[in-house]
Amino acid sequence: MSDAKDKPAVVLLSGGLDSATTLAIARDAGFACHALSFDYGQRHRFELDAAGRVSEALGAVDHRVVKLDLSAQGGFGHSALTDNLPVPKDRQLRSPEAEGRNAGASEIPPTYVPGRNTIFLSIALGYAEVIGAFDLFLGVNAVDYSGYPDCRPAFIEAFERMANLATAAGAEGKGRFTIHAPLIERSKAEIIRRGLELGVDYSLTHSCYDPDEAGRACGQCESCRLRLRAFREAGAADPIEYS
Repeated sequence: MSDAKDKPAVVLLSGGLDSATTLAIARDAGFACHALSFDYGQRHRFELDAAGRVSEALGAVDHRVVKLDLSAQGGFGHSALTDNLPVPKDRQLRSPEAEGRNAGASEIPPTYVPGRNTIFLSIALGYAEVIGAFDLFLGVNAVDYSGYPDCRPAFIEAFERMANLATAAGAEGKGRFTIHAPLIERSKAEIIRRGLELGVDYSLTHSCYDPDEAGRACGQCESCRLRLRAFREAGAADPIEYS
């Protein structure tokens, strides 16, 4: 990414700490970052406000929010993040050292949203082709994560191959699409340390799957617990408010 000065890139931005760090990494590499977020019917909509704050703070060229409905009302659903299903609390965290990065595939939690990253990346790919970008960034992680199948290296590699087969820009040889997942092999603590080095203000981010009405994190869902553990391991204080 050393020759990336002012090249356009599409960065998926949820508003969480991983995507904020990914945006900072892309910006640091010299890309002109076009941030893309999704209003997909998620119950934790505070993350969209966080995405706007992060985008502005980290100097994205622009920030677009795409509205689509992945809830049961929209004909999709089957996720605790979009439907009236309980968000698991105090679930045992994965141990990547013991289990390996592909472990847990048979224990995918109810917070998995069917096809989410495939859908998001597909829209990002179309947007990238329109603005002439061949670099797409997303903050998936296969170390400290919930076991979602669309966060693994094999998925990223497969999507990149597809992107170069299924687009006019790829077929006509105008360029080669690259899916950047700079956090995929990093622990959550390593991600936080890198973000702090790059000046990420984590007080602007939102990670909780089940916040209260004021947007305060619950501290008990898997996303909160991974975040809290990571800040402890990084030797840093988590600056967000918990209920």
